Amino acid sequence: MRRCVTKAYIFLHRSMSTSSLPPSPIPLLTSVASYRRWRQKAFDEGKSVGFVPTMGALHDGHLSLVQRSLAENELTVLSIFVNPAQFAPHEDLATYPRTLPGDLELLTAQQVTVGEAVRKASAVFLPSVQDMYPSGISQDVSAQKGAFVEMKGYGHQMEGTSRPTFFRGVVTVVTKLFNAVQPTNAYFGQKDIQQALLLRRLCKDLLFPHPEADHVHIVATTRDPNDGLALSSRNAYLSANERKFAPALYKALQYAESAWSNGESKDRCISKAVAVIDEVKVQAAIDGVDMRLDYIEMNDSETFDVLDASSNHQLAGDIPVILSGALWVGKTRLIDNIVVGDLKRIIR
Repeated sequence: MRRCVTKAYIFLHRSMSTSSLPPSPIPLLTSVASYRRWRQKAFDEGKSVGFVPTMGALHDGHLSLVQRSLAENELTVLSIFVNPAQFAPHEDLATYPRTLPGDLELLTAQQVTVGEAVRKASAVFLPSVQDMYPSGISQDVSAQKGAFVEMKGYGHQMEGTSRPTFFRGVVTVVTKLFNAVQPTNAYFGQKDIQQALLLRRLCKDLLFPHPEADHVHIVATTRDPNDGLALSSRNAYLSANERKFAPALYKALQYAESAWSNGESKDRCISKAVAVIDEVKVQAAIDGVDMRLDYIEMNDSETFDVLDASSNHQLAGDIPVILSGALWVGKTRLIDNIVVGDLKRIIR
């Protein structure tokens, strides 16, 4: 396993070397030092900086975040960094899609007109693994050395149940990115709702000045206009046959949302969602597609605690509820969520 991690490390490090970078009209900053020189100039000029952190393989969901940043900030930076610390040893670090030339083409095409100014992406931050983890990095948590960040009491529910080391890796790398980028505003997608809310809490708990907690923005999920599938870089893993069944998760969540709105208990809502998945699984099996439900759950959006089985929307009170799930379609794990309740408390 260590040999595989080393190969992944070398690949990731080399993939961002200056000699291998594609041509780009947007400045490509490949080290923390080069980025900080760029950022100091923005500080000196008093310009706001919006930040969209990504792992690349850009799609319309990422681009909606870029558009929001362009509209709200004088300068916009996008980072591309495939973070080893958020992949468990059995997960897809080595095969995660890496599409830098295409990513840069998509990003170059983005622009927003504000007054008389046409705003485009100002820089792309492409740090190396060595820059981001100067003490080294291993996918085996017990073997890691150096400083890491954990969100105690908030990362073991929802996605954390299935991926126990995931949020440690996410919170650590975003802390590093925020320290390097020092954005005025940062933008995350609702699809990764638990991650985004944890990062908002991170900035509040650790008194981040760049960005402040209120400047961590969560933007509504971008979906396929035909079937509602949440856009994700991992959708590229789906075969054409598997893709037909991928929208089942969102359909199941919609059934649960409807039942919740009608006053049914949380237990009944989840049962109806699971029934939708079970029905689709039968058809998928006929077509040779294996589907496996990881979870569907309803959680308090502030504590992430699982709602009691008998809870309904009256008992839940004013706190928005996160209705979320994860579904395996073939070898691809898809996640999605719907926020029920006061959406404006979260999506802003």
